[in-house]
Amino acid sequence: MVARNQLLEAPPYPVEQALKRLGDNLRTARIRRNYTIAEVSEKIGTGPRAVMDAEKGKASTSIGVYAALLWAYDLLQPLEGVASPFKDEQGLALAATKARMRARKRGGLESDF
Repeated sequence: MVARNQLLEAPPYPVEQALKRLGDNLRTARIRRNYTIAEVSEKIGTGPRAVMDAEKGKASTSIGVYAALLWAYDLLQPLEGVASPFKDEQGLALAATKARMRARKRGGLESDF
């Protein structure tokens, strides 16, 4: 029996919707630039199927294809801020809480030089 990747078959609903919106946005960007799927796939170095799958928002499409398409349309810049540790409010709050718990034990100074 072959194990199936549940994320690819049935991603969480918010993930599925975000990928579909991204795919729709990529398709719109391609059409506005008057590119064909063949032209874009050649530019990013992949096959037309990968571009079509990305435009459908398929979870099985690699993030490399999505990033390359953003690059091809000169839209890659905002991706640099995604998951930035400086914008991760929850992570920063958790790190601050843990930092306080790591205080050293008080100990007297030794005079044995």
